[in-house]
Amino acid sequence: MRKSAVVIRDLRVVRGGRPIIDGLDLDVPAGSVVGLLGPSGSGKTTLMRAIVGVQDRVTGSVEVLDDAAGSPALRRRVGYMTQDASVYTDLTVVQNLRYFAALAGVPSPAKAVATAVATVDLGGHEKQRVGTLSGGERSRVSLAAALVGGPELLVLDEPTVGLDPVLRRDLWAMFRRLAADGRTLLVSSHVMDEATQCDRLLLMRVGGLVADTTPDELLATTGAPDAERAFLALIDAAEADAARADAGSADADAGAGADAGAGTQPTEETAR
Repeated sequence: MRKSAVVIRDLRVVRGGRPIIDGLDLDVPAGSVVGLLGPSGSGKTTLMRAIVGVQDRVTGSVEVLDDAAGSPALRRRVGYMTQDASVYTDLTVVQNLRYFAALAGVPSPAKAVATAVATVDLGGHEKQRVGTLSGGERSRVSLAAALVGGPELLVLDEPTVGLDPVLRRDLWAMFRRLAADGRTLLVSSHVMDEATQCDRLLLMRVGGLVADTTPDELLATTGAPDAERAFLALIDAAEADAARADAGSADADAGAGADAGAGTQPTEETAR
C-alpha cells in the first residue's frame, strides 16, 4: 500500500519576482484527511496548485500518486475543487457533471454522475440550473465535479468558506466517509477549529511550514486549549527564534568587523 499520496521536496514558487514558497518539504499520508491551515496569503492555494500541476514558475520535486504533478496519467486520479465554485451556472447539475465526466474520460458517465450526486447529497436537484441553487448547494456541485472522475486524491481549496455551521459539519462528515473509502483528501482552510476534523495538520505561514503534526500533538506540544491559540503559540515561537537568529547574525557581523578593524591598526613600528 502506498505510504504517501504526495511527496514534495525543495518546492520553490516565485511570483512577481519574490518567492511565494521557498524550499518546502512535506508528505501527505495516503488514505487520510490532511488539513492545510493558515491565514490568508500564507501560500495554501499556491501549494495546492503546484500539487495539481497548474502552477507556473515551480522548481523542486512534486510527486503525486507516484507520478510527476500534472502528468496526463493523473487526470482522473486527482480531483481539484477551487475556492470559487468552478461550474457553469446556466447548466443544470447533471449537465455540469456530464461535462466534467467527459473531460475526465469516465467510461460510464451516467453511473459516475449518479454516484457523485448521491455522494454530495444533491438528489432531487439533478435538473435544476446551478444558478438557481443556494451558495452551499453550488459548493456541493463543485465538489461533485471534482468527484465525478473517481479520483484517488482530492485537493479541496477552502471548500467550507462562507458556509453556515450545519453545512460545514455535513461536508466534513462527507470528507470522513470519502477517506474511509480509501481516498486521500488535502483540505485547506483558514478556520482553525476545523483542525480537529483532520487526521494530520500542515500549518503554513508566509510560504513556509510551521508544523506538520496531528491535532492531539498540536495541543499537547503548545499546551493551548484550542487549535487557534495553538497556532498562534507556534507563530510566536517561530518569530522569536527568527529574531534571535537575526540578532546573532548581526552580532557576528559586528564582531567580524571589529576584528578586521583591529587587524589593520598601525603598530608602533609602522607608525614611524
